[in-house]
Amino acid sequence: MFEFTRRNALKSVSCGFGYMAFAGLAHAAAEKEQRSSNPLLPRLPHFEPKAKRVIFLCMRGGPSHVDTFDYKPALKEHAGKSPGETAQGQNSQKGRTLMPSPWEFKPHGESGLLISDLYPHLAEHADDLCVINGAWTDIPNHPQALVQLHTGNFQFVRPSMGAWVLYGLGTENQDLPGFITIKPPARLGGAQNYGAAFLPAVYQGTRIGGQGDSLNNVQIGNISNDQLPEDVQRKQIDFVQSLNRNLGGRQPLNSQIDGVIESYELAFRMQSAVPQVMDTTSETQKTQKKYGIGNSLTDDFGRACLMARRFAESGVRFIELTHEGWDQHKSLKSKLTSNCGATDQPIAALISDLKERDMLKDTLIVWSGEFGRTPAVRSDDGRDHNSTGFSMWMAGGGVKGGMNYGATDEFGIAAVDNKFHVHDFHATALHLLGLEHSKLTYRYAGRDFRLTDVYGKVADGILS
Repeated sequence: MFEFTRRNALKSVSCGFGYMAFAGLAHAAAEKEQRSSNPLLPRLPHFEPKAKRVIFLCMRGGPSHVDTFDYKPALKEHAGKSPGETAQGQNSQKGRTLMPSPWEFKPHGESGLLISDLYPHLAEHADDLCVINGAWTDIPNHPQALVQLHTGNFQFVRPSMGAWVLYGLGTENQDLPGFITIKPPARLGGAQNYGAAFLPAVYQGTRIGGQGDSLNNVQIGNISNDQLPEDVQRKQIDFVQSLNRNLGGRQPLNSQIDGVIESYELAFRMQSAVPQVMDTTSETQKTQKKYGIGNSLTDDFGRACLMARRFAESGVRFIELTHEGWDQHKSLKSKLTSNCGATDQPIAALISDLKERDMLKDTLIVWSGEFGRTPAVRSDDGRDHNSTGFSMWMAGGGVKGGMNYGATDEFGIAAVDNKFHVHDFHATALHLLGLEHSKLTYRYAGRDFRLTDVYGKVADGILS
């Protein structure tokens, strides 16, 4: 049940994939044994990867693409008109009129990438960004779209992307969780967005804080024991684990038992490792200031980004940071300015820090919300949900920088060129990690499941 499906290993070798020179069935048997002994140990990908880890910056609520990364001069030309009043109008939205962006777009970097004035710090890294302007998803409702962004499916409970990555590759630091989520949303799918579903429970994300919590001195719950010294704790855990293993022997198909066993061991190891990595006060004042720590607007997300860099540096495989509040049906000008101001400097500092450490080249950074917002509006200071076209961007990890990929129509309503569905995002991200999305499967309820279901196409045009 736990076997990582590499059914074409021998075929791949015969086709010349020297990097993955598996020893056929002998390797598969050894890998199955490895999973049983420690399901979090690092494992070989299907082919040589560009990226070793992922930092996913989730802007929960749906950032307005036409005000940030998708420049649409036609909105100014046709301001106040219905999208259907022009020959070029697509997906006409009844009862709405086109509204130009209140912000200016300027070219940045050697590439001349057009970025809104809302992101001045990030714009300094324009040549590292691959802005995907043809993204789209299926449903313009927050709960379904957010869950689909994370799991590939909004109709059924499925493993999250982070869980799939951890299942496929393991993690490099056995004293830290392989998948960490910082301040995930409590609603709109909640734990589904970082859960393992039918994968073994050990692959689910470890939560740090929640919405409304301050990251200043935040802790992971239930990993410390002030009542017993370490040697006594070890004896206590050994006894409990012997009972768990006995139960596991009697219930071999119950994956939750293996998850509990590994979680106890990981929690014991985490007691000293996690607080050390999470302690951002050990960074220099210059570094903290660079991330915006100490500034009321940028402090919290700055701490999250700095933690992400420290976790990435320590070998954590998948790190997600959530920033809430991008659902701007009204007060667009003030709220979008605040959102971008809170995230701009910290994200730029994260990119800069990774570059200085020569880590950006093998760290895939992803920025996205669950969808975008309507270029045509009902009021002059708000935009509604738009799932047919929006922007996301990637940087590092084998992605070309300084480029736009895909496009929406002239107004930014629908993706029309190099359309990039959520399934394509997942397929492409897994590809950069050295995983063939159609082969990363898990057998459950009589069929092989995968993150991309039966869909997904790798966007070769963004690969460096």
